[in-house]
Amino acid sequence: MTHSEPQVTLELAREHGLNEEEYLKILDILGRVPSFTELGIFSVMWSEHCSYKNSIAVLKTLPREGEALLTSAGEENAGLVDIGDNLAVAFKIESHNHPSAVEPYQGAATGVGGIHRDIFTMGARPVAALNSLRFGSPADPRVRYLVDGVVRGIGDYGNSFGVPTVGGEIYFEDCYTGNPLVNAMSVGLVEHDKTVSATAEGEGNPVLIVGSSTGRDGIHGATFASEDLSEASEDKRPSVQVGDPFAEKLLLEATLEAIETGHVVGLQDMGAAGITSSTSEMSARGIEKNGTGGIEIDLDLVPMREKDMSAYEIMLSESQERMLIVAAKGREQEIIDVYDKWDVNAVVIGRVTADGFLRVRRQGAVVAEIPAESLVLGGGAPVYVREAVEKKPDSPPSELSPDSSLDLRAVALRLLSRPNIASKQWVYQQYDSMVQTNTVTAAGQSDAAVVRIKGSKKALAMKTDCNARYVYLNPKVGGMIAVAECARNIACSGARPLAVTNCLNFGNPYKPEVYFQFKTSVEGMGEACRAFNTPVTGGNVSFYNESSLTGTAVYPSPVIGMIGLLDDIDRLTGSTFSKPGDAILLLGDPELTLEGSEYLVMQYGTPGSDAPTFDLEQERRLQELLVDLAASGMLRSAHDISDGGLFTALVEKAVMDRTNPLGFAVDLESDGRNDSVIQTLLFSEAQGRVLVSLGAENAAKVIEMAKKQGIEAKVIGQVREDGASIEVDGAEIFSFTTNELSKAYHDALEEALHLDEVEIV
Repeated sequence: MTHSEPQVTLELAREHGLNEEEYLKILDILGRVPSFTELGIFSVMWSEHCSYKNSIAVLKTLPREGEALLTSAGEENAGLVDIGDNLAVAFKIESHNHPSAVEPYQGAATGVGGIHRDIFTMGARPVAALNSLRFGSPADPRVRYLVDGVVRGIGDYGNSFGVPTVGGEIYFEDCYTGNPLVNAMSVGLVEHDKTVSATAEGEGNPVLIVGSSTGRDGIHGATFASEDLSEASEDKRPSVQVGDPFAEKLLLEATLEAIETGHVVGLQDMGAAGITSSTSEMSARGIEKNGTGGIEIDLDLVPMREKDMSAYEIMLSESQERMLIVAAKGREQEIIDVYDKWDVNAVVIGRVTADGFLRVRRQGAVVAEIPAESLVLGGGAPVYVREAVEKKPDSPPSELSPDSSLDLRAVALRLLSRPNIASKQWVYQQYDSMVQTNTVTAAGQSDAAVVRIKGSKKALAMKTDCNARYVYLNPKVGGMIAVAECARNIACSGARPLAVTNCLNFGNPYKPEVYFQFKTSVEGMGEACRAFNTPVTGGNVSFYNESSLTGTAVYPSPVIGMIGLLDDIDRLTGSTFSKPGDAILLLGDPELTLEGSEYLVMQYGTPGSDAPTFDLEQERRLQELLVDLAASGMLRSAHDISDGGLFTALVEKAVMDRTNPLGFAVDLESDGRNDSVIQTLLFSEAQGRVLVSLGAENAAKVIEMAKKQGIEAKVIGQVREDGASIEVDGAEIFSFTTNELSKAYHDALEEALHLDEVEIV
């Protein structure tokens, strides 16, 4: 069937998300009016989601080089870091926010599938998955529906695919009500000589499409991800892809075996923009690397599961579980045979050329002929630097009530039950964290997830982190803290932070105050990454995270994914108390404020007017100390003080491991502070503090080691068999049974979500 294409006009280009300047640039590049298929190709490749046109200038300011990096940031499908013994870790994080907002189950599931493909197209076998999730208030019925769908989607896909989901985070804030954030991270391992580049090179080399057949699902998914959400977004469910984890498992095994043949020249996942992005990006990399390149394909050869698909539809389809391979000429049948063995499609659809063009044929006619470099970053794709104007948060400072006027015992229990503080066991119990049998730490047993590297004593530590409220209050400091807390959690496990991937979630970049948040938080992230020697290997930018349903943008949410290396698994440090009688030490002594704290939001209805206290140099020294202490073997546990403050950190150390709860007795000093001293002591989220427990006989040694690093350290209490009490200047503030704390902490989230009442809303 021959498809008649509409005539391309400026108005049609605008309907595709292109502005007049961009349309005129296309006319100039081609020297003519584009075909409808060409317009579709430009619209997805120049969308924010694919081109990063409003962010790349800022991203280039991040530290992107390091001794251990085996690829430059953005050069390949994922970051690649040397970890010794001829091994490298491949890792990346990406967003699937808009799809999850309209179809939570498939949106989240295909986000997981897509990020795993980015890893195994590097030749790496995925060994772990993490996530970072943001939703509105659990009191909202639609939010409960979204939470249920997203969590099931992540769990079902990951569990079926056979990769453990080992860590993550979840926050609830009103600003995410109409626009949830779903960020997925994958981590894989590969031998140095088994890596594959996402490059098309070698004139005449055949180009293959492998994996699932192509359908109409996901068309214009990249464009959909580059616009604000509205009521009309519900009509864009066809822009949400449908995933099949069992097909992806076959694709994984077939691909890794195909790489073993030695005949795979280049390999790329078909993610956003499908065949369009993989052919154009691989072509452009080949041209950049060799000076010549290009790809020519015939769409009649593409396996399709729907009849009468047009060239436009085939090129823009985002059907899942597909990849593009460039094979060595004359050896393609050996690759096809491998995929046939695994019952996976593998079909030659074209060849590598040397004329620099992406050329597309359909039914004997050339339907697209575009200079490949014009479609990608660094070529012809537009780059913008938007206006940035600071807009101070409108949250007022709070006048604290005197401690004597509060029932601090009731307040503390209420804080523990807050969805942002309470245990996330309902979420992580739906994820298989132990498949592959390499996971060393169950959820909550260490501040970072730790995965064993088989055949060695080494292990990988990994974490996702970002308190977006801090970034909202102070973008630069909040960006620093996002990196610092991630690194601190890895250091608490005993590992040394290595490198960063990021997923930067913001509102509309055309709004000056949003662009200011983006630009300034990236500046803060960069400073912190340089301080910790954790270069940025790549990641994802997700703009337009705002909804006409609420009329607001999300909090600026630059989520950090970080990898660390533990040289000796025997030096792994857990996060929970393990032995009654152990001393409890507080490391770090910053100025305490309640700015940005969950307590301030709960008790006074405001987050304050600034991020918590933070000192980058002190943080760097603290992390060095933690790694040294872990290596010394003296620590029995280490847990950072973050959301909820010191009180929450103590409770988590006591009852996070529900199978072995312990108590504590702590005595704090007021240092002559004012009449709200107890609230500040217990609930401040001032950064750069860690609670450790160890044999009392080693306390003096640890204090001396801390002193040498310029870190304040003091004994504040001891671990008990049962019960928890806190005193200030020797006077008891409150006490609890361990069971009271455990119930408040572990049961609250499931109760808040009313899971028995979830329905499509």
